[in-house]
Amino acid sequence: MAKITVLDEHMVNMIAAGEVIERPASVVKELLENSIDAGAKNIILEVEDGGRKLIRVVDDGWGMDEADLAKAFLPHATSKIKTADDLMKISTMGFRGEALASIGSVAKVSITSRQADSIGANVAQIDCGQNQQVKPAAGSYGTTIEVHNLFYKLPARRKFLKSANTEIGHITEQFIRVGLARRDIAFTLIHNGRKTQMLTAGETLSVRINKLFSNFGEDLLDINGNEKGVKISGAIGTPASAKGSGKYQYIFLNGRFIRDKFIGHAIKEAYRGLIEPSRFPTVFLFLDMDCESFDVNVHPTKVEVRFDNPNMIHSQVMAVIREKLMSANIGAMANFQSAMPVSGRFDEMPESGDKQRIQGAIADFFQKHKSDAQPKFNFNRYGEPARPNANSVRPTMESESLRQNFYETDVAGPKEKIIQLHNSYMVVETDEGFEIIDQHALHERILYEKMLSKISSGALESQRLLMPACIEVDEAQMEIIAENGELFKKMGIEIEEFGPGTAAVQSFPVMLEKVDPIIFVGDLLDILSHAGAEVELENLVHEVLDMAACKAAIKAGQVLSQQEMLRLLESRKEIERSSNCPHGRPASIRFSLKELEKQFKRS
Repeated sequence: MAKITVLDEHMVNMIAAGEVIERPASVVKELLENSIDAGAKNIILEVEDGGRKLIRVVDDGWGMDEADLAKAFLPHATSKIKTADDLMKISTMGFRGEALASIGSVAKVSITSRQADSIGANVAQIDCGQNQQVKPAAGSYGTTIEVHNLFYKLPARRKFLKSANTEIGHITEQFIRVGLARRDIAFTLIHNGRKTQMLTAGETLSVRINKLFSNFGEDLLDINGNEKGVKISGAIGTPASAKGSGKYQYIFLNGRFIRDKFIGHAIKEAYRGLIEPSRFPTVFLFLDMDCESFDVNVHPTKVEVRFDNPNMIHSQVMAVIREKLMSANIGAMANFQSAMPVSGRFDEMPESGDKQRIQGAIADFFQKHKSDAQPKFNFNRYGEPARPNANSVRPTMESESLRQNFYETDVAGPKEKIIQLHNSYMVVETDEGFEIIDQHALHERILYEKMLSKISSGALESQRLLMPACIEVDEAQMEIIAENGELFKKMGIEIEEFGPGTAAVQSFPVMLEKVDPIIFVGDLLDILSHAGAEVELENLVHEVLDMAACKAAIKAGQVLSQQEMLRLLESRKEIERSSNCPHGRPASIRFSLKELEKQFKRS
């Protein structure tokens, strides 16, 4: 007997539903996209019990007539495409004609629709694949779709649905995606009779973001670019707003939410050195380009796409984001927590003061430490005694406990007031308040950028060692040295075999003159041994420079002279990204007068 049978239409639809309809949120996605394609300007999404009991979508789109309603639940029935050529220029959200057929095979569904020139509406119903005749009905212009009891005849599927709270979370995510992409449409989300989201048509991106998420405030930067046929717009978060996951990375292509590894990598590279490797930047990215330049017919969910030129997309996205980050003032701002007053009552707090009074208070603070101080013996960055100068001071016994070193730099223009705290942080008065600088993180960034600049144009300047620095190596490490000759050359390191189990460092970078060559090369070999064969040279260079800058930079706990602190502050003006160390940690934090006023109850 023949073993191969042709499945009936209902079985085919149920199998297709397994790809398209995973949970209530999948239904929501398909129905919202249908409403958008129908030209709706107002869309209401109502769900009950996390969408398991009811999903209702009401729109004011073009609607359907009786003939179209009769075909609505047929598999591969669509108004979006007609010929194979149309697949190469898809401009609608849907096109496969699978959604309604798949939904109708696993739930009770009814569609009530009315066109603008029609005197009445019509309704079509389906119950897990069993169609009913189209009938006249009462209804407003547009379309209302109701999906009842999803998977009620498929208990094996229904039992895998999560709690109502979990499912509404997934539904809300789909609502957010369409809400961000189509700001020209008004959206309303209702769950169990309660309105949870109301979005008005014509809102700006920042307004939509702040409605859909917690207020990002000033942590978002607008981006815009238009080159090589790719228009890029949206908003990106400052490094300080980076999160522990990629939840707040939204990428849209011609209004469609997508995931793409090339774009994701471009975002990561744009933030390289500004955030820690384990953190994820906040990004709301919108790309618009010719629909013939990419293929969306990759997966039934239509979340994945293929670009004709993915490398160009990568470079454009990275360039636009990096340019904005480089031009913006992205130093971290301190986020004060509200504090109870140490004494007194809230209703007895002094009245709000003006900016000049706060500035005067800060100036008095610095001046007090200067006038109360006595000379102090100091050391330079190399641990050698530094000659006292006219501006060197010694704190009193009381302020000695704070381990503060005060210096006032004598430069052209207004004098810059600097305090070194715990021999690790510099405090600088600014017009807006004051800034605290991590001396190691800042110096690390300065060295990193200088070395990167030199390597980009050739190699680090090296000097011949008077005595070769010998390091013990095994056969695997000698092989690593041989395989990474180009990297060692770029780093300004000349190393060669010196005998059995030994390699000799003959030359070493000038910029790393204070670093032990044996320790550095040993750590470098560790990095290369764990890098893997597929790691690109560029990525290796960045990782090695991270290590080199960290080892050569001024250390925390190191006393700095007046001249050294001044040189450090002047050097940061010569680089583009001084707000973070190469590993992404903040190098400085700004404290504003406005926040100070809040803390002292002056506002």
